[in-house]
Amino acid sequence: MSFLVELFTQDSVAHAVVIIGLVAALGLAIGNIKIFGISLGIAGVLFAGLIFGHYNLTLNEEVLDFARDFGLILFVYTIGLQVGPGFIASLRRQGLALNLMAAAIVGIGVIVTLGLVFLAHIDIKAAVGLYTGGVTNTPGLGAAQQALKDLPGITDEASKMPGLGYAIAYPFGIVGTILSMLLVRRVFRVDTRKEADAVVAHQSAETSGLIAASLQVSNKNLEGVRLQEVPGLGGSGVVVSRILHDDRMQVADATTTLAQGDVLLAVGPREKLRDLRLIVGEESDVDLRAVPSHLSTRRLRVTKSAAIGKSILELALPQRFGVQITRVNRAEFELPVTADFKLQFADTVTVVGDEQSLDSVSRELGNSVSKLNHPQLISVFLGITLGVILGSVPISIPGMPAPVKLGLAGGPLIVAILLSRVGQIGPVSMFMPISANFMLRQIGIVLFLACVGLKAGDQFVQTLTQGAGFAWMGWATLITLLPLLVVALVARAVYRLNFVSLCGLLAGSMTDPPALAFATSVTGSEGASVAYATVYPLVMILRVISAQVLVLWLAR
Repeated sequence: MSFLVELFTQDSVAHAVVIIGLVAALGLAIGNIKIFGISLGIAGVLFAGLIFGHYNLTLNEEVLDFARDFGLILFVYTIGLQVGPGFIASLRRQGLALNLMAAAIVGIGVIVTLGLVFLAHIDIKAAVGLYTGGVTNTPGLGAAQQALKDLPGITDEASKMPGLGYAIAYPFGIVGTILSMLLVRRVFRVDTRKEADAVVAHQSAETSGLIAASLQVSNKNLEGVRLQEVPGLGGSGVVVSRILHDDRMQVADATTTLAQGDVLLAVGPREKLRDLRLIVGEESDVDLRAVPSHLSTRRLRVTKSAAIGKSILELALPQRFGVQITRVNRAEFELPVTADFKLQFADTVTVVGDEQSLDSVSRELGNSVSKLNHPQLISVFLGITLGVILGSVPISIPGMPAPVKLGLAGGPLIVAILLSRVGQIGPVSMFMPISANFMLRQIGIVLFLACVGLKAGDQFVQTLTQGAGFAWMGWATLITLLPLLVVALVARAVYRLNFVSLCGLLAGSMTDPPALAFATSVTGSEGASVAYATVYPLVMILRVISAQVLVLWLAR
């Protein structure tokens, strides 16, 4: 049995794999334990890591740092790919309000930390550790330690204080964010399923607003006018897919001639359909989709390279096959169709036509399920590399002794959002199946939490039980909870912010991936990820800058 002793005591690849595997398995098991209906979820991995670290069952320092940072990169990168297609639309809708709320959380946290320094007489070196740990921001800790290191006369013992404060505060930083979500849910008696459905409906209505309407031609001025000549129709995102003329249904195209009494089935943004109704005449009670005809509707996936990157106009499907594309779904977001809209790999298009024509279009677009199950790993590694490069770019700020950076979290997140918006670079597609995305995301967060726990575990109990450990924990609790509860209560009570978006706001404002994972599991919705990604870039910058400013200003 000596090999088992060596496996747990000697540094090796096998040792690292076994330790991380056991921490992950134990942590996930702990996370599934419910007490009064509440469980830690993915955050249980952190506490398992603390247990292993306390008993010195840890990893080589370099291996630990690599696994932790790479796990974080995987997590934020896959989040960016998931929310990217809807990120810009979200930013236009409520991004300003969400970022103002997140900035308020950061500001209140800084004020509370300053209050502890001046009123509770906590050493700034420990206080900045409590601040970064209480808001679960590792890049902020790194920035503070670097700023502290650059100060003259700092001893080795003094330089360790931010890390100790961080270790004390970090566990409750995660739990505190989760408790804030649960408290808001309890106080406002939130129906999470109803809130999740509401945010999905809201995203659908606000992001695309695509609806279908039957319009009857009663405007005499449109008699004999071709569809492409109808004022305001071109470029509006409205598509007329079918037309009922003399009790005969047909696919509409640009050359279709209108007559009074015709009934059109139009699909597009709500406000544009309203404008079209004012021009055409009036809304009809006849639902053309329910009228028996030879026409069918089919959802097809774009997988053929010849179709990727081409616009709707270039494909010319109405002219070539007598069909009409009415909707495009990209990464679970429905987008309006215009002539210059370019298709990307894995787009789902809704096509109207007869069965034979739909078969031809299916071959034209590819519609291959097998291709969707094989993500292009080139894009994953390329995107991660670009993200790390962006995160390493120094940003000079007047008054700061050293440049700040987006770091290994902010850089990959921003690059992933941008690449998911681009969709295709030459032959390389940025598409990743939902199942693959979720798997990589979970692996990333488990690696990150396991390593954070292992790294802090050896000093955690000692720091907690000796000296000011428990007092630090109390102050860190204040740094975590007070900003979250103030903003959360105002956001919900005054601004009626949806609970799913509120959870994403709280997790993002604390740069707290475990809290986001918890919010997603509790609400059963990916809507929290949109709010998380909306505030995350700004918050990451503010956290890094504020940690440095606290050290440099108070240590003058």
